[in-house]
Amino acid sequence: MVSPFLFFPGERLALTELSAACLDGLLVPLGEGFMPADAVETVWMRARSLSPLLGERWAGVRLTAAWVHGGTATEPRRHHLQRVGPTRTRARDATRAVFHDVRLPVADTTLVAGVHLSTPGRTLADLARSDDEGEGAAAIEWAASDVESRHEAQAWLARHPTFPYGRRGAALLADVAAQR
Repeated sequence: MVSPFLFFPGERLALTELSAACLDGLLVPLGEGFMPADAVETVWMRARSLSPLLGERWAGVRLTAAWVHGGTATEPRRHHLQRVGPTRTRARDATRAVFHDVRLPVADTTLVAGVHLSTPGRTLADLARSDDEGEGAAAIEWAASDVESRHEAQAWLARHPTFPYGRRGAALLADVAAQR
């Protein structure tokens, strides 16, 4: 499906033409494509811009899903993808993405603009459980600004008490809630 607001290399214009339009100030990069400089960046556009990378077999998780859901303002340098299909598959290009071959449960996925993403609650829980400083900071910022997602993440962690580093995540979210 060709979008009037998203341009992907080789779809209507070559990468060189899209890059020239960026230099002219007409387009800006977004995900795996480009969008008009004066268009509003929405959840749908962020999700759709990742469709060439995600395809039907992968879901955006962690900072990638947080960016699409609006939990963090900047697009991650490397996207995190997790398998949604029942069969294992080979990763295509590992330069722009980190592939996690553990299957993401259907209950933890949502479909936005035709691409799979982890739900906001699962995404925030994953970020809160992480030992990465950037992901932890993003989790604190998102949990402080979005009470609904924080409650979803706390409920997800309560339903999965044996998940690795679940106590770390629950403690981080509880600290954020206590500060509010």
